[in-house]
Amino acid sequence: MIPLSAVAFFHNGHTPLGVNHQGQFAAATISFNLAPGKAISDAQTAIAAAIQQIGMPSTVRGNFAGTALASQQAQSGQILLIGAALLTVYLVLGILYESYIHPITIISTLPSAGVGALLALKMFDMEVTIIAFIGIILLVGIVKKNAIMMIDFALHAERQGLDTREAITQACLLRFRPIMMTTMAALFGALPLAFGTGEGSELRHPLGITIVGGLLVSQLLTLYTTPVIFLFLDRFGKAAGRGWRRLYLSERAPRPAGA
Repeated sequence: MIPLSAVAFFHNGHTPLGVNHQGQFAAATISFNLAPGKAISDAQTAIAAAIQQIGMPSTVRGNFAGTALASQQAQSGQILLIGAALLTVYLVLGILYESYIHPITIISTLPSAGVGALLALKMFDMEVTIIAFIGIILLVGIVKKNAIMMIDFALHAERQGLDTREAITQACLLRFRPIMMTTMAALFGALPLAFGTGEGSELRHPLGITIVGGLLVSQLLTLYTTPVIFLFLDRFGKAAGRGWRRLYLSERAPRPAGA
């Protein structure tokens, strides 16, 4: 018989009735509430700073669970989601116009919409929540129609024999009215979401505010920036095409006998 004191010791004290585990490791759950006016991202930043200040040993690990984990996963996937949306738009427009250049002109209108949405949220003291992010994704599909209207008309005018500058000038003049009509329709349609009242209206406010802010800023800027970018990229595309043709023809040119 081997006594217990040979391999362990025992004494009287207090101990929990059960030991919780997460995976294969013992774990303890610490819950927290948000202070008024604070978002869950602020709490995550404060917790990360506290962990760095405490200097916990490497054997102690901490991670988020529940709502904090869902928010962290959503934030990490936002960049990938925006990139996938832009890539899809580029591929569709590239197939539509059979060009590598003109889709870039259309996509160039999207940053102004994002800036307008963020400025509107800042103006109304709102956080970039999941609902606001959905509004930014919606702006990707709404805002690019300004450039599509201009570029589609300009390309058609170029095929009719007009110069590139004259074609985009005519596009800006003749497409101004339908651009304003579609923008105002989308903007006024989003106003009830932004400023409506009633049950659950606070959930819809960030969605409407992002759409209204993005449409206002993009409408003011894209009417001036889209023609400039179109002319610049059109010249760049034509210069690159001429350079490629010269290089291709020089490589395909027959060499004289004995060379």
